Amino acid sequence: MFKQRVVFVHGAGTYGAAAWPRQHGMALSYDALFLRRHGYDAVAEPQESSFAEDTAIILRSLADDGRGAAGGHVVAHAQGAIAAMMAAVERPDLVFSLTLVEPACLSLTAELPATAAHISLMQPLFDVRHQLSDEDFQREFVRRIYATDLQQPATAEEKRSARRLRLQAPSWEAPLHIVPGVPTLVLTGGWEPLYEEIAGYLRETGALHRVAAGGHRPQDSLDGDRAIRQFISGVSRSQPARAS
Repeated sequence: MFKQRVVFVHGAGTYGAAAWPRQHGMALSYDALFLRRHGYDAVAEPQESSFAEDTAIILRSLADDGRGAAGGHVVAHAQGAIAAMMAAVERPDLVFSLTLVEPACLSLTAELPATAAHISLMQPLFDVRHQLSDEDFQREFVRRIYATDLQQPATAEEKRSARRLRLQAPSWEAPLHIVPGVPTLVLTGGWEPLYEEIAGYLRETGALHRVAAGGHRPQDSLDGDRAIRQFISGVSRSQPARAS
């Protein structure tokens, strides 16, 4: 039996399969791939983020799998949603559907109130990120976003995580465009006006919008996971059947 592919793209924190704990079981029904974005590795040093490299990683994962099958569904969280949209614009024939979870697609809504306020708050920090230590950038980033203090990174992985965060390009600089004709679900946690504003913009362009509990990670909630599975299942049923 042929299984349609589902590609999962993480955000700025946990990566690979660890970023999608509730979605592991989808591998029973789909050819599930849990990607690592550019610069995310358990051994190699973190690198400067690249929207283009992330897009290329997604497109390679959707290429012919050796059975004459190409394409699949893309599920992306936060900053991962940027490259997911870019991949769908570049190769809409390969992207059966897009599921964008709390998408950090700020360049689409840069002139809207919540997004403009966020950019105004964070731009000064990103302007000096290469003059700051990893730890100082992370501490100030968390203070500005969550209005709380963060303990110094202690473990090697915590220090690597701090470096990855500092090396992320500002999401409002991404060269994003609306994806024509690709079924799209936007899933948000209903906790932050910024993400609801982005979701509203995408809804106006034809996307389906669902809200589920879970803050910035609604995919970890029962309702959020259900929304993802039902959406992909619905799109899958509309795809032509293919033999293995």
